[in-house]
Amino acid sequence: MWKKLLTFALIANIVLTAGCVAAADKKELKKEETADTYEMLNLFGEIMERTKVSYVEEVNDQKLIESAINGMLSSLDPHSSFLDAKSFQYLNEQTQGKFGGLGIEVTMENGVVKVVSPIDDTPAFKAGLKPGDYIISLDGTTVVGMTLTEAVDKMRGKTGTKIKLTIRRGTEKPFEVTLKREEIKIQSVKSEIKAKDVAYIRISSFSEDVDKNIKDALNKMQKETKNGIKGLVIDVRNNPGGLLDQAVAVSDLFLDKGEIVSTRSRNEEDTIKYNATKGDTAGGLPIVVLINDGSASASEILAGALQDHKRAIIMGEKSFGKGSVQSVIPFAQYGAIRLTTARYYTPSGRSIQAKGIEPDIEVRPAKVELLNLDGLTISEAELKNALKNDNAESGRKDKKPNGKSDNHDEDLQKDYQLLRAVDTIKALSIYSADKK
Repeated sequence: MWKKLLTFALIANIVLTAGCVAAADKKELKKEETADTYEMLNLFGEIMERTKVSYVEEVNDQKLIESAINGMLSSLDPHSSFLDAKSFQYLNEQTQGKFGGLGIEVTMENGVVKVVSPIDDTPAFKAGLKPGDYIISLDGTTVVGMTLTEAVDKMRGKTGTKIKLTIRRGTEKPFEVTLKREEIKIQSVKSEIKAKDVAYIRISSFSEDVDKNIKDALNKMQKETKNGIKGLVIDVRNNPGGLLDQAVAVSDLFLDKGEIVSTRSRNEEDTIKYNATKGDTAGGLPIVVLINDGSASASEILAGALQDHKRAIIMGEKSFGKGSVQSVIPFAQYGAIRLTTARYYTPSGRSIQAKGIEPDIEVRPAKVELLNLDGLTISEAELKNALKNDNAESGRKDKKPNGKSDNHDEDLQKDYQLLRAVDTIKALSIYSADKK
């Protein structure tokens, strides 16, 4: 018995000693890491002093420190950066739907500026810039070596002034385009009736009050149509995103319950879930959401939420894949930092980051042409001695086709993806009516 107790005591002592050693090692390691951090900060100070003394031209402290901070943040991911006071003001103006510049959402990729999306009716949009274009130089100055903030600052300027961009698109030769800077006033929501009874809502960005504007637009279109709208097409193609709360509010308009999106940081306890409230503004009518590779961030939240809840058919092309959350943290008069703090997840738990939203029905842009088949086809009614239809109304004359049907408006002919979306709504409304 005593031998057993002694053996147990010795084992317990060994375990305790091992635990104390491990704790001591961990503490020592933490001390070493702290010491290394202080050494690196000292190194930073020494390099800054050497730069001030030895650089070929005189440089000021603020520029050096701001550049160092921006370098630290931009090395983390393409969306983290330092915003000086001017850039911070610009960001605030942009979320309010009014700012100056070219009207283009960009990111940094492989050392050059990549177009995420041109904003509707802006100089960049009118010039024909497309998602996926690379801006390789600004006024003849290469963007390689610039930070994203520096490139964006260079694209901004006084209203009415011009800037020359060199664009690389796919395998084509680089080409130049000159844009005139304008005061950008974003009309975030546009709406109209397509094919007599299909509501079309175009959301170009998720700025303030988008949810209210959509609600007003829907009410107006319901009153304008004779028998009410049959369904809704929501177009977020080339929509670079915007405010998270607006993405949630717009999704909530069409959902009656359930999760809309969740944001998860590296700390599990910081997870935030956004849930829908009761009430579907569209009253259960069929919805098609149009997306493409320029649909990012808030656009992907909307598409992902409606797709997971089977509330809408997602149509078009795979979205951009920006599934990260940026927090803007102000620092008094010095500006702010934009820091990636979490990732977005759809209601089913899918991460949007670098994957994007896959459409339910893939539809690539295409050109639609009506074929002229006059004289090349024949129907039963034109055959010799064909039987007459005994249900035909007396005195009624069949209307001859004029080559243009109600649901193939001229603007729909120019936009194949939108044409497919409208036709899908028409089909779904017929199917829903038959079920009733």
